[in-house]
Amino acid sequence: MVEIQTLTDTSVFGQIAEHQHEQVVFCHDHETGLRAIIGIHNTVLGPALGGTRMWHYASDAEALNDVLRLSRGMTYKAAISGLNLGGGKAVIIGDAKTLKTEALLRKFGRFVKNLNGKYITAEDVNMTTKDMEYIRMETKHVAGLPESMGGSGDPSPVTAFGTYMGMKAAAKKAFGSDSLAGKRIAVQGVGHVGTYLLEYLQKEGAKLVLTDYYEDRALEAAARFGAKMVGLDEIYDQDVDIYSPCALGATINDDTIGRLKCQVIAGCANNQLQNENIHGPALVDRGIVYAPDFLINAGGLINVYSEVVGSSRQGALSQTEKIYDITTQVLTKAEQEGSHPQAAATKQAEERIASLGKVKSTY
Repeated sequence: MVEIQTLTDTSVFGQIAEHQHEQVVFCHDHETGLRAIIGIHNTVLGPALGGTRMWHYASDAEALNDVLRLSRGMTYKAAISGLNLGGGKAVIIGDAKTLKTEALLRKFGRFVKNLNGKYITAEDVNMTTKDMEYIRMETKHVAGLPESMGGSGDPSPVTAFGTYMGMKAAAKKAFGSDSLAGKRIAVQGVGHVGTYLLEYLQKEGAKLVLTDYYEDRALEAAARFGAKMVGLDEIYDQDVDIYSPCALGATINDDTIGRLKCQVIAGCANNQLQNENIHGPALVDRGIVYAPDFLINAGGLINVYSEVVGSSRQGALSQTEKIYDITTQVLTKAEQEGSHPQAAATKQAEERIASLGKVKSTY
């Protein structure tokens, strides 16, 4: 189930203006059934790079809301990670199991091509490196290609590694040690990234609880990692040290925040706070250390950026490892300023964009 914060303005242009998006592209093709939206939030630092997700949204308005929030998050993710990239994202509306075809993906690639490099796509929820191959047949503006094609491959392991680094930094803040041995950790969502994260946590000796939208996937992961499996809604009531949201967004909201018993929240999902201005401070009030989502899940973006600029996978891993230090800095800064971590991270990202925007003020 997708939980998405509704933007305050209900008009299309009002929503676009609320977070100062540069461009939004609506893509439609009757023959392939393609209905997609590409959101380009900010390109001050460079071309907008962000994955394409495919989801069966309840409404077109929900899809628009999702792509606007996701693309904004990509801007901050790139900025705080020191990448020369802007923020963009795309969503394809429909059930990936029934609607996704080669023709649909290649048609989508045509729409990406028409943006002339302002937006570079990659994989996200319900998309694979094979899907990127189909899109690549129509446009060069795609990353996350298989290594056999000279690409960086599946970004999921690097996303998981960055999330793991951020989680350890948050644990150090909350518990005085970054060791996760013996820590009770609830992982919500065991897709590609969630599974790789479980590998790191298992190796360190964490005690695992998990759930997933797909029961068969949850059962398989529970058996593989010796974890306790619980229902989708039960995950919020677990007596754990760390809650790790690794599925879709807005799981930290008015309904769930009072149920959480954890001391740390650190996961790879995007837009975890349903309302940053309400739920960010609420976590501080409850004494919960929150590792900003767009900061600690930046490993995948760092990985595909390495593909765009021609650097190595090892270089991407080295840069992703720095998420530990950046997270520590942000948590300290938030405490010193009497703010909350999401606000501190956003401010840091915006300061870099503003600073480098001055560099680009002349041609």
